[in-house]
Amino acid sequence: MTQNDEIDEIDETLKDALLRMNARAWGIGMGILLGTGLCLATNILVIRGGPNMGQHLGLLAIYLPGYSVSFLGSLIGFVYAFVGGYGLGRLIGTVYNYLLK
Repeated sequence: MTQNDEIDEIDETLKDALLRMNARAWGIGMGILLGTGLCLATNILVIRGGPNMGQHLGLLAIYLPGYSVSFLGSLIGFVYAFVGGYGLGRLIGTVYNYLLK
């Protein structure tokens, strides 16, 4: 094995390591993004108030038991959105790494 072959092998190994996504990091990132988004949207509606406060966002309670347009509901929604976002990010990272092979 010549020196050029060794360098090519090291380059390929480094390239593979750099191109692979960390699926766990993607999951955590997406979870925080989606959870924070839902939490902020809910709390903004709670602060604004009004007679029909968040009637459309309140429909999420159909899919997310315990969620409501309130401060406590925003925390429950954060947990649900984080779990869903984690699963989505993990799926994206896993599929990307599978297709990279």
